[in-house]
Amino acid sequence: MEEKKITWPDGKLFAFTVFDDTDLSSVENVGSVYSLLRDNGIFTTKSVWPIKGQQKPTIGGDTCENPEYLAWVKKLQTDGFEIAFHNATFHTSARMETLHGLQRFYDYFGNWPKSMANHADCQENIYWGQHRLTGLNKLFYNILTRGKRINFYRGHIENDPLFWGDYCKQYITYVRNFVFEDTNTLKQCPFMPYHDPKRPYVNFWFASTEGANVQSFNNALSEKNQDRLEAESGACIMYTHFADGFYTDGHIDKKFESLIKRLAKKNGWFVPVSTLLDYLREQNGDCVATSSQRRALERKWLLHKIRVGTT
Repeated sequence: MEEKKITWPDGKLFAFTVFDDTDLSSVENVGSVYSLLRDNGIFTTKSVWPIKGQQKPTIGGDTCENPEYLAWVKKLQTDGFEIAFHNATFHTSARMETLHGLQRFYDYFGNWPKSMANHADCQENIYWGQHRLTGLNKLFYNILTRGKRINFYRGHIENDPLFWGDYCKQYITYVRNFVFEDTNTLKQCPFMPYHDPKRPYVNFWFASTEGANVQSFNNALSEKNQDRLEAESGACIMYTHFADGFYTDGHIDKKFESLIKRLAKKNGWFVPVSTLLDYLREQNGDCVATSSQRRALERKWLLHKIRVGTT
């Protein structure tokens, strides 16, 4: 796949943003991270769980039913950050629970979530696990995972109690899928955002760059990689969990802080995920991925998963 050359707005040389999965998040452990981003003019996307779960989570965190947390998230929205969906809550939700979560999101933020990412082992995840893949790539994934995720994720299966694909198509524009090591996400998926006809309940998919915790984030955003992203006129959509090591013992990670301040001094376009994806659609039109494009993405992601072992 050829690298897509984009002319960025206002003479900017590249684009950078972050999609932050809300896992383990609280005002205490991510508030300072967002203050750092805001103070440096870097506006990103923070996902939330609109409703409090009724079951013990495998991976928990604060939800919008905590008034203090909700007030803080609303302030982020006012400041210019995008608020996104990370499923209704931190455990599997039936169809009506997911709809309830979407409605509460609208009630809180005045709009439906424009972007989302599936959460960990929620079984209502849409087109997740083996359903992300086709043909031999799906077979290889099932071998790699020893078949433990066959038919586990069911959000796209009509008439299943967990089905919500019609709501996803109606309310959500962008869904995150494949993650790659390259800091220039657009280089790995130059036709994003894209529609996949084999997965019709998602309007558009987008890719991201591996930065799940502070170590991998800092590696992806190293000085060398920042300079290369700029030189390539690229775009980075970093996948991360800002609650995973970015703020510990009352302090922001020093390396992370210095990298963000360095990045902010560059002539980059620092906008939330949906703003960036909207612009790419304006430039390139609405892309429908071909079978060969989809297979190439799947293969690259499988190799990444073997090496790194994350989303």
